Amino acid sequence: MPPRGRLEIEQLTEMVRQDEIDTVLVGFTDLYGRFVGKRFDSDFFLESAVQDGTHGCNYLLTVDMEMEPVAGYAFANWQAGYGDFHLVPDLATLRRASWLDRTAMVLCDLVSDETHANIPQAPRSILRHQVAAASDAGFSALGASELEYYIFETSYRDAAKGGYANLEPAGWYIEDYHMMQGARVEKLNAPLRRHLRDSGVPVENSKGEWGLGQHELNVRYAEILEMADRHCIYKQCAKELADQLDLSVTFMAKPSGDQAGSSCHIHLSLWAEGSNAFAGDDDLDGVRCTDTFRWFLGGWIAHAVELMPFYAPTVNSYKRYLAGSWAPTRLAWSYDNRTAGFRVVGSGPSLRIECRIPGADCNPYLAFAAALASGLDGIANKTEPPTLFRGDVYAAEELPEVPTTLRDATDAFGASQFARASFGDDVVDHYTHFFRVEHEAYDRAVTDWDRRRYFERI
Repeated sequence: MPPRGRLEIEQLTEMVRQDEIDTVLVGFTDLYGRFVGKRFDSDFFLESAVQDGTHGCNYLLTVDMEMEPVAGYAFANWQAGYGDFHLVPDLATLRRASWLDRTAMVLCDLVSDETHANIPQAPRSILRHQVAAASDAGFSALGASELEYYIFETSYRDAAKGGYANLEPAGWYIEDYHMMQGARVEKLNAPLRRHLRDSGVPVENSKGEWGLGQHELNVRYAEILEMADRHCIYKQCAKELADQLDLSVTFMAKPSGDQAGSSCHIHLSLWAEGSNAFAGDDDLDGVRCTDTFRWFLGGWIAHAVELMPFYAPTVNSYKRYLAGSWAPTRLAWSYDNRTAGFRVVGSGPSLRIECRIPGADCNPYLAFAAALASGLDGIANKTEPPTLFRGDVYAAEELPEVPTTLRDATDAFGASQFARASFGDDVVDHYTHFFRVEHEAYDRAVTDWDRRRYFERI
């Protein structure tokens, strides 16, 4: 049975005829993971876009956060005139957008008008490629992404007017699991749970987190392309609901230096013939598993550093990795140990790997693609994981560290032969340029920190 809110084209047609739907959002995510696209009149969508899709300017895969076209991309540039690519609706993603009035939505794959193939640099294309590789190896991949976010009583408009300073958090003491503080933000979280459920994104629960006004909402696990779609819809819904309520939410990895960062813990398992391919009778440091699990874990850990920008894509991402902060600082795996970058949880059919490295600012298509490519390579090459670590990983100075800056992570990514073999030179060159431009924008910026430190006393 499909989740509540999912639509077949026949259902949408009837809802349009009954005037229950008059707008259809047609979109995709850019490199940052932001939704971009068009709002279609529902009649025209049914008459034209269902079959023919629509077009968008190809500069959307080369712009920076401010929507400025960035030089240096081979994919699209001024010299080539910034042409169009084709947005092809994936009707399997058709659903209501219940938080908006009389609105449905559909996600698109980006296709070249010249080759009629998926554009390899598009985030959804990158994950599709890895899903196909898993299928070729006899597996499907199921996963979930646990997103955390901060809620502020300040509206987005007022936050921007004030330079994002002196924002009023929704909570005033650490509320991890607290029911009373959680009740205070039900004005946002309750409709968020309901609207996600009614928009084809089944919800498990929400809870207070460790920071002031920080919360987590978890949606149900799914096949990982579907899960990445759910992740992006969840973020869009949360922001738009907050905007309607004159609140704001942020998915920054580290919105404040004195508060906990926001993570996106990724849970993943492989399945074959309807069973968890990780579950078995072999013993790996006390974990009952299969060689598939063992080698997938080994590959995921082995390639974490060189694929780090797919987990941590901004300068801010790396400010989250602090000892004792619930964010990992070293590469190790352990069983049910939240100090480890790779936390193994569950048993039997529920056995899975939780990677705690990604922040809430990650693009889920890229993060899941990195995880799947790494694990599949581990299976192909029978990569052994390190010995299970017991104890406080933060204190284990002998263990390798995660990268500490976007610059270092980007250099490793650009030089990675594994990344090039997995994603292709065009993809690696495109994203290496993207991450470097992001870091260069930070290097040029003059911030409040600079002025507070140097204005008078230098």
